[in-house]
Amino acid sequence: MTEQHQARKRFGQNFLSDKNIIYKIIEAIRPAAGDRMVEIGPGLGAMTEPLMERLDHLHVVEIDRDLIARLKEAHSPDQLTIHEGDALKFDFGSLVADGAPLRVVGNLPYNISTPILFHLADYADKVKDMTFMLQKEVVMRMVGEPGTEEYGRLSVMLQYRFNMRRMFDVPPGAFRPAPKVMSSIVRMVPRPVAECTADDYALLGKIVTAAFGQRRKTLRNTLRDYLDEADFVAVGIDPGLRGERLSVDDFVRIANHVGKKSI
Repeated sequence: MTEQHQARKRFGQNFLSDKNIIYKIIEAIRPAAGDRMVEIGPGLGAMTEPLMERLDHLHVVEIDRDLIARLKEAHSPDQLTIHEGDALKFDFGSLVADGAPLRVVGNLPYNISTPILFHLADYADKVKDMTFMLQKEVVMRMVGEPGTEEYGRLSVMLQYRFNMRRMFDVPPGAFRPAPKVMSSIVRMVPRPVAECTADDYALLGKIVTAAFGQRRKTLRNTLRDYLDEADFVAVGIDPGLRGERLSVDDFVRIANHVGKKSI
């Protein structure tokens, strides 16, 4: 596919063009013939074509009509199923109706990376793994550890659902047009269901959001709508700490305690 396509800012388009980086990413994904795989935002096909060389079939989700037309022209439906539309609204569960686990890959647009990650988290029980290229700053937040500047709501909510590893960085020069930031490759593997022990995932999300809503304030202030002094004693957490000091398990323990209080 030729590269005579103007990248569109509204879609957050930066097209991967460095062949060495592309090869390195494909090797990190390790696609196998029988895999059920979907690529988000195939763009000009930099990753699409090498993926298809190793897969029996590939699904892609693309919103740009011009790129969809290019993909349809270049590949037959026997090789490639194109799902036209917004990945934020796409039902990834529809690809695993027969129970085969899904592998998800893509160069995620910087402007909607966080909403897409939260959307995909809803399908964790149907996914084998996910490998994405994202802005490095976002990846550092995803894998951030308690007590660090990067650790926050994104860290806790994704680490609750996934084991994640930052694999390697991708420089701006690997793209056309070149973004102003460094990118990173991240691998996400769903945690076993038995390890995800929150009684109410939505409540966990509310508590984590509150805890990080005002980062400089202590839990005594940020969680006052959920916990009093006796509750802090019951869950074994110092109310004088800030949210960034708590582990994922700490937040789960708080959410489960609050959930039982309201029954």
